[in-house]
Amino acid sequence: MSRALAAGRAPTAAMLPLRRGCAPEPAGPAGSSPLNPLRSGVAAPAQAAVGSGAAAPRQAAKPARRASIVPLAAAADPAVTPAPEDSLGIFEVDPSLQAYEEHWRYRWNQYRATKASILQHEGSLADFACGYQRYGIVREEGATVYREWAPGAAEAQLIGDFNGWQGTAMERDDFGTWTLRLADGPDGKPAIPHGSRVKIRMRHSGGWWVDRLPAWVKWATVPQGVMGAKYDGIHWDPPAADKHKWVHRRPPRPQGLRIYEAHVGMSAEEPGVASYTHFKDNVLPRIKALGYNAIQLMAVQEHAYYGSFGYHVTNPFAVSSRSGTPEELKSLIDAAHGLGIHVLLDVVHSHISSNADDGLAGFDFGQPEEANYFKQGEAGYHRQWDSRLLNYRNYETLRYLLSNLRYWIEELRFDGFRFDGVTSMLYHHHGIDIGFSGGYHEYFSPATNVDAIVYLMLANEMVHELLPSAITIAEDVSGMPGLCRPVSEGGVGFDYRLGMGLPDYWIELLKHVKDEDWKMSALVGRLCNRRYTEKTIGYAESHDQALVGDKTVAFRLMDSEMYSGMSALAEPSPVIERGIALHKMIRTITMALGGEGYLNFMGNEFGHPEWLDFPREGNDWSYLYCRRQWSLVDTDHLRYKFLNAWDAACLAADDRYNFISSPWQWATMIDDEKQVLVAERGPLVFVFNFSPFNDYEGLQVPVPEPGKYRVALDSDAWDYGGKGRVGWDVDHFTAPAATEEEPEATYHGRGQSMFVLSPARTVVAYKKVDEAEEARLQAQQAAAARAAPPAAEKPSWMAALNGNGASNGAGADRA
Repeated sequence: MSRALAAGRAPTAAMLPLRRGCAPEPAGPAGSSPLNPLRSGVAAPAQAAVGSGAAAPRQAAKPARRASIVPLAAAADPAVTPAPEDSLGIFEVDPSLQAYEEHWRYRWNQYRATKASILQHEGSLADFACGYQRYGIVREEGATVYREWAPGAAEAQLIGDFNGWQGTAMERDDFGTWTLRLADGPDGKPAIPHGSRVKIRMRHSGGWWVDRLPAWVKWATVPQGVMGAKYDGIHWDPPAADKHKWVHRRPPRPQGLRIYEAHVGMSAEEPGVASYTHFKDNVLPRIKALGYNAIQLMAVQEHAYYGSFGYHVTNPFAVSSRSGTPEELKSLIDAAHGLGIHVLLDVVHSHISSNADDGLAGFDFGQPEEANYFKQGEAGYHRQWDSRLLNYRNYETLRYLLSNLRYWIEELRFDGFRFDGVTSMLYHHHGIDIGFSGGYHEYFSPATNVDAIVYLMLANEMVHELLPSAITIAEDVSGMPGLCRPVSEGGVGFDYRLGMGLPDYWIELLKHVKDEDWKMSALVGRLCNRRYTEKTIGYAESHDQALVGDKTVAFRLMDSEMYSGMSALAEPSPVIERGIALHKMIRTITMALGGEGYLNFMGNEFGHPEWLDFPREGNDWSYLYCRRQWSLVDTDHLRYKFLNAWDAACLAADDRYNFISSPWQWATMIDDEKQVLVAERGPLVFVFNFSPFNDYEGLQVPVPEPGKYRVALDSDAWDYGGKGRVGWDVDHFTAPAATEEEPEATYHGRGQSMFVLSPARTVVAYKKVDEAEEARLQAQQAAAARAAPPAAEKPSWMAALNGNGASNGAGADRA
């Protein structure tokens, strides 16, 4: 949802770039020191200092399994231990944060108070997040029970197929939870069969009745008959024989994340909405073959408006019925696990669709915030997204959201989450019309939404407690410090943040700067501008850049010539040659310097042409641009195959060398005049030549160790649409930089260098040869050859044929 934020740019000044052009910090206490022992005795500062609303205790809704509850803003509660006086661990990572210690201490105090209240009344965060096992329609001791927290309703009834839509009255407790218990029939069958259509009918205090979908519904479909709402809730509880039977265990957490961002509905080539089964059978094998180890599934939570890309969620617990059933989605996830692929859910907890008929927004009857999922007035409405904003201070909202995360992990077996719209959550201004310069005052001020931060801390803590291998990623354009530091030291607890400034920078370069004016120093500065110790997912483009109104990198590079110039049977035009070359270089340098993980959107790996445009009134509800044209990459005579092969080659290199996630990253040689950049990442030495015109033969390149180097990756190879100018079988021997006259001399900070060929618009990566290992392998091969039995003598007719080179060639031509 970042496109909706007017800010849209990553910060600069507040980021802590790695030293020496992305060189790693020396080992030390940063990132490894434990939280200091806690001491009591500090009360929260005045709420006005941090701008999070009234600090006074307020009435909270009753939890489902407890008789009473203390307020969440319990800084003064004697049962809650106040925040410590001594430093939080986060200050050891970044001492400059101590200037905002009052804010951090208040935030920490609010988190601890909220958590203490939950533990006191629920036992644990995990138990608190079991709401989906109690709310909605559940089975309990020979009965079907329906519970719904709806304190704004004066009366409530459950209606559906099971009672002819006549309504069965529900009972309300003192805290706004409505309950209906229906005993099983004499035959032992549930009163509400699996697949039944259901709704809750509620009477407003003004006297009128409305029909809504249950807040905890697991599936919802568009009804064929005439109903008050566009969607019907579907009671999903299939018999054992129809439930998906899990086969594969979750794969181990990868050392480095390589994420394939995907939208199931638009994953087919034929116009229409693709199914989970289609994606499993047709797209998963492509993802595995390319070398990605994680997929990030978009638009899984049900959303009434398809064109929202899944970001205007109506039913957070419901698997989107457009692409199939919950069991079919489970089958997709199970198959991904069998291929060793992690599955991340693009979860939307930053806002809810304003569609009251079909979604959670229908439970807001204008009741006070303490009895509401949503904030009220201006604070409860996002004016750019036309959506409702959640009340993260409310106990039942926290139960609902945390239970939602646990449901997707336990019931659907997702391996983690990419949290959408985190910037909107972190600030009361939601990032609208705000340009983040990077000053710390922009992150720690009355504009900071501490309630939302506390929720995110609880969410990350609970998810990692429930599933230690879980991966959580924050979509935050602001660059808030501490977002990806552990909760135990005062951070928000995410594993990664998205490097959202990088796609913007590539667009800026491609639109406004001539190729010959690209500065390597500026490029390194932007790619390495991220906080030390906080991991980043780097990417050149995501779904945002593919949407109608924008252009993918490939389309921006080659535009209309993609329709006529992508045949590999003819010489490429200058536009196509440039586009193919830069597409490869942009992706590779983003992998090498842009983060500790990498993300690509479905189809962009092979330069998918055109844009994404969901069916809407403006395009006559067409699916023409809401699909992926896999036939382009599968057609052997088209150049799309070269980009696809290069993507796979880079990921295979990461599989072998783990360079993307390596903490060792150093841009050693930055030559703006030559437009050459040499960077070390992990064991690889990358040589980027961005010059549009100049080939450099005998280019002197600094290397980290003396020895012999060979090519590990070469974008100029024939297999990737290049010209094949770089020799893969050439050994590059290093020479010392020191001389008798200058024994301490170095070359760009390195004690040795080598000479290489660097063609224009290419990237070549080199790896030092392990000569001892190479000698060992050669000895093994020689021994095996000596031990092999002698080859059988060929018949005379075969020997005669093989001795005639002309005959061999002719035969091959005829074949």
